[in-house]
Amino acid sequence: MKKIIFFFIILYAAAFSQSVVVPSYYQTNKSFSDSLLSIIKSVGLDSTFNVGADGTEQVSFAVIDLNSPKPILGGVNYDNFIYPASVYKMYVAMEVLKEISNNDYYLTTPYIIHSPNDVDLSKEISWDPRPVLRDGDTLTINYLLDLMISRSDNSAANCLIDVATRDSINSTMHQYNWYGSEVTRKYLSRTYEDPGYKTIRGTETCALHAADFMYRIYTNQLVNPWVSMQLKTLLGRQLDTTKIASGLPHNTMFYHKSGWWSFWTNDVGIVDNGKIKYIISCFIPLTFELAQPKFVEISKRVFSLIERKYSGKGYLNNHKNSP
Repeated sequence: MKKIIFFFIILYAAAFSQSVVVPSYYQTNKSFSDSLLSIIKSVGLDSTFNVGADGTEQVSFAVIDLNSPKPILGGVNYDNFIYPASVYKMYVAMEVLKEISNNDYYLTTPYIIHSPNDVDLSKEISWDPRPVLRDGDTLTINYLLDLMISRSDNSAANCLIDVATRDSINSTMHQYNWYGSEVTRKYLSRTYEDPGYKTIRGTETCALHAADFMYRIYTNQLVNPWVSMQLKTLLGRQLDTTKIASGLPHNTMFYHKSGWWSFWTNDVGIVDNGKIKYIISCFIPLTFELAQPKFVEISKRVFSLIERKYSGKGYLNNHKNSP
């Protein structure tokens, strides 16, 4: 068993050294990326930020315009790996839903909570009526999935990481070439981690991988249509609307996963108002208090940028001639 765990640790280490590859189904456009860089500069994020013991970090930012026949990708440092906080719970949900789709278990399968997975002492969303999970509680997989995504519950995430297993999550991640974004940690102290994971590198992801994840959901290609639609439904029930959602028009749906912890504040999702459709993936190495107003401004400006394009005044009227 120890040899198997060691093998996967070596595999993770090798994976982190992989270069990020832009999938061929995207069209990249310099004009688009230049416009997005201007937005990042305007909110003061075109810099390197101190993240304490982890040194320094830069923003990781990607946008996929879904309104063109071929999706257009742009961004700033979208290949930069950064701590995703609760965003990587969506990777866990993918694998759980995949295994349910394979009939390994069901949405209604009961699960008993065991310590030390029950880490939350309070709710991430204070007004959510669902109680904090405790050792001995018995709940369904479906309940845990909803809690993990909509309220970003850490205890639910720890339980579902056990259900899915990190090896299986990462095997699926590798099928989509998301090397470097492997799920390596639970949401608990290393002291309580499983054998083989006490010293492993912390989980990271990049804006491109997170955006590509959302694109596969949008096109019903994340594992299969059932998994894609189930996860999109969960993401549409996200209760945290303090970041990108706060900068969108009120009649716009945002299917997303957000997260924050210490120096990292993140949000990624699908924007859709029936006419304007795009994916935005933004990882900012700042505390929530500093990052939150920047998220709102970025959100407003990206929406306006995409909207102007399709009103005939945008950045990409001649995109077919752009690199």
